Amino acid sequence: MSRFLPENFDPSKPLALVAGQGEYPILLERRARSAGIPLRLIELGGETSDELVNEFPEDQRARLKVGQVGKLLKELIKMKAGYAVMAGRVTPGKLFRGLNPDLKAIRMLAGLTRRNAETIFGAIGDEIEKAGVHLLDARVFMDEDLADAGIMIGGKDKFEDEHLAHGVEVAREIARLDVGQGVVVSRGTVLAVEAFEGTNAMIERAGGFEAKKCIFVKLGKPSQDTRFDVPTFGLQTLRAMKEANLSTAALEAGSVLVLDKPKVMAEAGKLGIGLVGFA
Repeated sequence: MSRFLPENFDPSKPLALVAGQGEYPILLERRARSAGIPLRLIELGGETSDELVNEFPEDQRARLKVGQVGKLLKELIKMKAGYAVMAGRVTPGKLFRGLNPDLKAIRMLAGLTRRNAETIFGAIGDEIEKAGVHLLDARVFMDEDLADAGIMIGGKDKFEDEHLAHGVEVAREIARLDVGQGVVVSRGTVLAVEAFEGTNAMIERAGGFEAKKCIFVKLGKPSQDTRFDVPTFGLQTLRAMKEANLSTAALEAGSVLVLDKPKVMAEAGKLGIGLVGFA
């Protein structure tokens, strides 16, 4: 079914999908259903799409606000979930504004010396495990969407190997420092580095320089917690690249998920944007 499942995975136990925004949780839901896995949905208010919610009858889903950790654990137990998986983006600002912590979350947050997306979601993941629910790798059932090594599709602009190597070097360093997982370079110059604002906002900033032969590099962090933090590339980012006049996307092979890869490849071809995978 998926190489990211644990060896002792029991496909008869319900899998609870904790769903954020975007295409990612929708694709994961379809793949899990096609594998015959019984699914339940944890809907995050203001984040989960109606399209996904409508796929679940009322007795197979629960709605909660971002930050209601105690309620999340109660709902997982109520659903008799053997497994859970987190997929989809949560609005970054909600970790600082609009967070609705319950008592469980307040206690959890008090124990964190550093508060960022990784530490907060990591702590939530640990609480899920303590409740007896196995939190799966977020790449489960998404094997076919991982970026491939080499040229996936050629673009209108060629790039020099040394310029790509420079972009990868910078991206690896900012990932090591836990700043972000993406960077835009142009012929040896760093135009923009991804931070808290996210990938598409960084791409928009980079486009403002109107530089030539721009390469967008995306990769995973050296200590990536793939239970909740998986780098992705999809149609929205592809279109943001076109708007910013970026000609090439370089994605770490086997690490970055190309969400709905056939659709992304076809759209990249239409837009003249090259996709290359690197190791």
